[in-house]
Amino acid sequence: MATASLELQGLNFNLSEEHLAVQEAARDFAQNELLPGIVERDNEARFPASQVKRMGELGFLGMMVSPDYGGGGMDTVSYVLAMEEISKIDASASVIMSVNNSLVCYGLEAFGTEAQKQKYLTRLATGETIGAFCLSEPEAGSDATSQSTTAEDKGDYYLVNGTKNWITNGNSSGICLVIAQTDREKKHRGINCLIVEKGTPGFVVGKKEDKMGIRSSDTHSLLFTDVKIPKENRIGDDGFGFKFAMSTLNGGRIGIAAQALGIAAGAYELALKYSQERKSFGKQIFEHQAIQFKLAEMATKIEAARLLVYKAARLKDEHKDYVQAAAMAKLFASEIAMWATTEAVQIHGGYGYVKEFHVERLMRDAKITQIYEGTSEIQKLVIARELIR
Repeated sequence: MATASLELQGLNFNLSEEHLAVQEAARDFAQNELLPGIVERDNEARFPASQVKRMGELGFLGMMVSPDYGGGGMDTVSYVLAMEEISKIDASASVIMSVNNSLVCYGLEAFGTEAQKQKYLTRLATGETIGAFCLSEPEAGSDATSQSTTAEDKGDYYLVNGTKNWITNGNSSGICLVIAQTDREKKHRGINCLIVEKGTPGFVVGKKEDKMGIRSSDTHSLLFTDVKIPKENRIGDDGFGFKFAMSTLNGGRIGIAAQALGIAAGAYELALKYSQERKSFGKQIFEHQAIQFKLAEMATKIEAARLLVYKAARLKDEHKDYVQAAAMAKLFASEIAMWATTEAVQIHGGYGYVKEFHVERLMRDAKITQIYEGTSEIQKLVIARELIR
């Protein structure tokens, strides 16, 4: 892989020695520190606190942040390589990592003031605290323009009221980026993004969701009742919030595409290994053509997803338009994750249905990649709009 190269629309997919080192470090961390106890964490829906702390120490929580703010200064390709390896083992840990990197750190570094970066970004990039991105609401998932949470302009501060739903890192985060409506008459041009710290009076963490997959990541509702947020905590000019959210989500889709890729690849690797250990009718099940065809199709589709993810990451690194590429990568990789994990369960047979063989968890984890940070249907809309733009 170190010497492999692919040219596609002027993009070079060589992996440098630095890339390979990041990939190996992520793989070692996943195998040695995430895999032990993963079934128990999933069963108990237990947040991987010590593992997340370790991710911060290893630099996985601020990979693309400038070293000026405590980050690794790495490119997006390094980030997706790490996301894939960690997602092969623990998609709960990787979504915590994805939100902190792709949404919170990226949004603050790209659009925040110097004072905001010094105060908040440095803590997020080093893992001193982690962040949450608060866009979705009970009545506003895919329709991000319909924000019921309000941020009433009170002169030198905003008064925030409302509820956010399905917030990853909802309880464990120390810093939240909250999207809220300030001027309803201006519709999406009247939306702002505010930095809200945990512990601010009126800010309450609501119920924890009991989820099908990614169970050890904490997903909560967040409630805001007359929460006073100073004007200096607004990101960008008045009314910039919707554009901020959309710009940030475009990059976030690359992270989730890498997560989906990792889930699919992890399931494939387990299925391939099992097919060489399990015997049926006197021979390894890999020797049966039906199993060979399943594995061949899995390997091919996963590699296609990988190239889409790499392409989107490379375009972002080269400061080119990556909106369509990110949507394509997220759409395709998430669809392949759901399909490949189901096939992995089928290859395992009855063993695939029990927790100790891991593939059933990967199948449950895969489903959310088709939903969050834009459903598959939303990705198709984005792609279609880009086709005629």
